[in-house]
Amino acid sequence: MSAVEPLVLLKWLRAAGEPSRLRLLVLCEEAARSVSDLAQALTQSEPRVSRHLKILCEAGLLERQPQGQWVHYRVSGSASAASFVRGLLAQVDQRDRQLQRDRAAARTASGPGRGDGAYGAESRLGRALAGFVAASAPGAPVEAVLVVGVAHPELLESAAQLARHCTALAPSRRAAQGARAFAERRGFACRVWQSGPQGVSASDLARAGSSFEALLLDHPPAGGEALAAVLAAVRGAVAAGGRLWIFEPYEALESSRERVVEHPLARLRRLLAAAGFVCERLSPVEAGGEHVLAAVARAAAEPVQGVGAQGGPA
Repeated sequence: MSAVEPLVLLKWLRAAGEPSRLRLLVLCEEAARSVSDLAQALTQSEPRVSRHLKILCEAGLLERQPQGQWVHYRVSGSASAASFVRGLLAQVDQRDRQLQRDRAAARTASGPGRGDGAYGAESRLGRALAGFVAASAPGAPVEAVLVVGVAHPELLESAAQLARHCTALAPSRRAAQGARAFAERRGFACRVWQSGPQGVSASDLARAGSSFEALLLDHPPAGGEALAAVLAAVRGAVAAGGRLWIFEPYEALESSRERVVEHPLARLRRLLAAAGFVCERLSPVEAGGEHVLAAVARAAAEPVQGVGAQGGPA
């Protein structure tokens, strides 16, 4: 961390030196979160949490992040303030039971299990997934990219850097609003359409456009063998030779009930191959306590026929 004035350092220490505010810093460093989600995590009233957040924002440790009609709070974008927060939290015992309960409650409050409350919120995992895309991106921009799912808005920005034209399918109105707000705030162009909450359908793909040279599949709602139907559906939207990036929770690919247990990495490779994709890179990604399998695959010359978007005959 670069040197800061003593008065600034004292302001930061006073703001952070309170139990509830320290807990809020831990949660907001993990991901951008709303007042409602933070209040639920701390089991405190929203007005009380809002007062703590105001103090942290006025000190310059947190900043407000508009998300359409909502506001989330995250660690300040100032390099010196962010470095102070990271250094401070590095001294905190991450095994502390109170902090573990806070994290679990915050993820429950803002995660996909409560609808789309987490959509539009940036996170360490989102940044890690965006880094995976950047590391495996082609050398030159392609013409068009489609993003299916907007659970991690950082992937929208990665997609916009991949192609000249970016289109995204969001599972709800709120998710679409959050994605549009993120794109506007970051200054890149991406058309965002609303799809069905149960997964992408043939009509959704037809509305988004024709053939895409790149497609990002962000946390498909179907896991395990049901993922085969999702991959078959999106395969028809990827041009021959185009690339697919997929990000699937590790536990969704575990096959504990089968007689012969298949490793999640082998399972994802098999599902990609069955859908007509040649896996080029597959890597576990862990950030913010979440474990995801990230893969990039190239579409074969001809898509696999016989499976529709709902898993039945096409």
